[in-house]
Amino acid sequence: MLRAEIRWLRIGPTLKMEGGLVGQWAEQARCLVTAGVVPKGLIVDLNDVSCVDSAGERLLSWLASLGAVFAASTVYAVAICELLALPTAQRVTARRRESKEGKSSVTHSMWADGRPRGTLKEE
Repeated sequence: MLRAEIRWLRIGPTLKMEGGLVGQWAEQARCLVTAGVVPKGLIVDLNDVSCVDSAGERLLSWLASLGAVFAASTVYAVAICELLALPTAQRVTARRRESKEGKSSVTHSMWADGRPRGTLKEE
């Protein structure tokens, strides 16, 4: 199972994924991103991804080709970024701190099976 959500922070859009980026879940994550115009400056947070198969690898490579940068601080996330030569961003850590300090953000969520969660959350 995969949980994916796009958080619209002041500093830019962040795609947060948790769980297995495999098979149909990878395709559903792509649908979430392409539901509108793919946002410029997209940050893809891979720190809570537990496994990636070939479908997930294709999705991550596609996101990189669109200019996304990847947040990776866990061993597995770093290994995936190295394996696929994905661009990582050191500035993501600082941006996460900013959001925890009370800066406003809006979160749009969707279950990986395409069901909208209907949550709008101010952070």
